[in-house]
Amino acid sequence: MTPFQRFKKEYSGKHVLIMGLGLQGRGVQDAEFFASIGAEVTVTDLKNEDQLAPSLRKLQSYNIRYVLGKHEEEDFRGHDMVLRNADVPRESPYLAIARKAHIPIEMDEALFASFVTPKKLIGITGTRGKTTTTMLIYSVLSSFFPHVLLGGNIKGVATLPLLPHVKEDSRIVLELSSWQLQGFAWRGISPHVAVWTNIYEDHLNRYKDMNAYIQDKKAIYQSQQQKDMLVLSKKDPIVSNFFDEAKGKVFFFESDDVPTSWNLRVKGIHNKENIAAAMRVGRLFRIPLSKMRTVIESFKGVEERLEEIASIHGIIFVDDTTSTTPIAGLKALEAYEDVPIILLAGGASKDLNLSPFAQKIATQVKAVFLLSGTATKGLEQDIIRYGGQKKIYGIFDRFEQAVRKAYSVAKKGDVILLSPGCASFGLFQNEFDRGEQFQQIVENIADEEKKSNR
Repeated sequence: MTPFQRFKKEYSGKHVLIMGLGLQGRGVQDAEFFASIGAEVTVTDLKNEDQLAPSLRKLQSYNIRYVLGKHEEEDFRGHDMVLRNADVPRESPYLAIARKAHIPIEMDEALFASFVTPKKLIGITGTRGKTTTTMLIYSVLSSFFPHVLLGGNIKGVATLPLLPHVKEDSRIVLELSSWQLQGFAWRGISPHVAVWTNIYEDHLNRYKDMNAYIQDKKAIYQSQQQKDMLVLSKKDPIVSNFFDEAKGKVFFFESDDVPTSWNLRVKGIHNKENIAAAMRVGRLFRIPLSKMRTVIESFKGVEERLEEIASIHGIIFVDDTTSTTPIAGLKALEAYEDVPIILLAGGASKDLNLSPFAQKIATQVKAVFLLSGTATKGLEQDIIRYGGQKKIYGIFDRFEQAVRKAYSVAKKGDVILLSPGCASFGLFQNEFDRGEQFQQIVENIADEEKKSNR
């Protein structure tokens, strides 16, 4: 039987509770998938019907029961399985009810992995660069192998629905967050090839400390066997030391692995590190360097990660909305050190140290427009402490006003950079909503400028 046939046999007719529908598409695709194989599906989400309207419209043709704006305790006792969205904390009291009732709790990626041969899996984790490294590895492998699948923590992609597409010769590339890896730890599964890009402070609003955050990520290699492979950053002082714990073979990468003669289209030393990680994986699969070079030199980057979205009168607009940590904002500034920067920064707190980001803002940028949020006042104070008071144009609770004001002070050759270094909640639904709004505002400005010049 194929992995999909085994999965369908296991879950057809079962009562499945999906905890967390969300708006990014994964919950919708999981609900569709279980309903399509004949499972009895209930979706429960703390968001209400109005908030989830876009997701609910996509599911209107399926016979799915909904509990919205709340969770019902009995649902967590009365189903054969709970599928937990990665955004749901492991410590949720409702999950505790399911555990007490001996109801299995699963997660999309780990459940998928349990039905396929681990040898097919290439997993990527880290604090920064996960998505870019994942897309690079996927592109490199796809240039050489006939059947490569992409899943995990990719915007709008659910992993379980990939099961019908898994073939004997498939390679499966998965980006894996710390929360998704909780499911791998529970299942005792690790990918055949595990890649760890780096580690920085993140999600300390959800974790008690850095050690707890790192421990979740370690699941990417802790269940590996002797024939498995672990790929680590050589320069990261924490990640490089994980080789001591590895059961399989260990390989390192660093930015210097990328030939200086290559004509890269992505900016920043951090992207060279991402490329080096992909090259190391390519070598493990015996892909010729010449073929990798062709793929890597044509790689434009991933949307909303230092994405240059427009040029208006010589002013470049850059969307880096996935910069949700101070280190991400700092890396963005480093990537544009050779041009004047007008920065859009600030937002919701993740209990991270903003000081290095603030110092970089104070010493490098031409101007900074701060977006209101629980982290922003602290960021403003740190910028002032480092001597950047005159660069601050205020704190804005209207995003469009901030963007348009930034444009009004920009000159030809300037870069208007959205790299907040903070989470998005408060002004936005999520970081992707923030990026979409930015792109729409910039598009409107471009249209207005075209009409005025007629």
